[in-house]
Amino acid sequence: MTATSSPSSPITNFAGGPRLLADVGGTNARFALETAPGKIVAIDVLPCADYPTLASALLSYLGSALVAEAGVTGIRHGAIAIANPVVSDMVRMTNHHWAFSIEALRREVDFDTLLVVNDFTALASALPFLSDAQKRQVGQGVAVAGTPLGLIGAGTGLGVSGLIPGKDGWTALLSEGGHVSFSPVNATEVAILQFAWKEFEHVSAERLMSGAGIELIYRALADQRGVAAEPLTAADISRRALAGECPLCDDVIEAFCCMLGTIAGNLVVTLGAQGGIYIGGGIVPRLGERFGRSGFRARFEHKGRFHQYLAQVPTWVITAEYPAFVGVSAILSEKLAAV
Repeated sequence: MTATSSPSSPITNFAGGPRLLADVGGTNARFALETAPGKIVAIDVLPCADYPTLASALLSYLGSALVAEAGVTGIRHGAIAIANPVVSDMVRMTNHHWAFSIEALRREVDFDTLLVVNDFTALASALPFLSDAQKRQVGQGVAVAGTPLGLIGAGTGLGVSGLIPGKDGWTALLSEGGHVSFSPVNATEVAILQFAWKEFEHVSAERLMSGAGIELIYRALADQRGVAAEPLTAADISRRALAGECPLCDDVIEAFCCMLGTIAGNLVVTLGAQGGIYIGGGIVPRLGERFGRSGFRARFEHKGRFHQYLAQVPTWVITAEYPAFVGVSAILSEKLAAV
């Protein structure tokens, strides 16, 4: 599978030859090659569970027929966006068992440059370059130019970031906001939190705003209603809800969307993100129109005296298939230009 990035790519120079780009989550590792400014090809998605280490997945990709067919050789520079804090040379993934030294990984793949950054920092860096076709607005609101942008996305975990404007461009936040404590806003959510406390001493937003969180909400609502919970995965719950086959599953998705609205609204008032909130991750884009019909936007605006403030802030679902590649490419380009 191959693709080319948007013509609005931020790259303005291309030193050092072809580059490796990667977006590593807790479930899948996505790889691509950048062969010229803005030209992203040979995209492949590898299940993390199929590889004992990130190095083995990366080397498998570099040695694949897909890369050979692209005719790319002599890769010396690469950048990886990963769903994890990156605060030192050692990276231990929160939602997967991979752990590695960045420097050791660089040597193993024989690169001159290997950057590793938080995946939502990379995705945030891509936000100003998304076209109208790569995002879908939910609700009303108009972005205020020159103000912060917020980013949130639920998948294997819950990613949070933002972009802060400055005189020399944007600064992406190195945030771990998905691990803030979950805050319920009604009796149903209090009951969900109390159920979650039976399993976890600390219930973060990520515990509920994730694939595993959808399963936890399902068990909690089943318990609250006195019905037996089936052994359903998040994908099963979403599929049944979207097909109209299971009222309980639909209630789970509705609760998920409303909770996400609360957290997204919290991010707006925390950052002053009048430039809007962007929603990424693997879950919401797959909900399609069901997300637009949900209580997300009403809950987003439900901030008491700050209702009008929130009502003016736009919210978008990111529909671009591989937006993190654009962001991590920009970060790598900036790094190489400074050398």
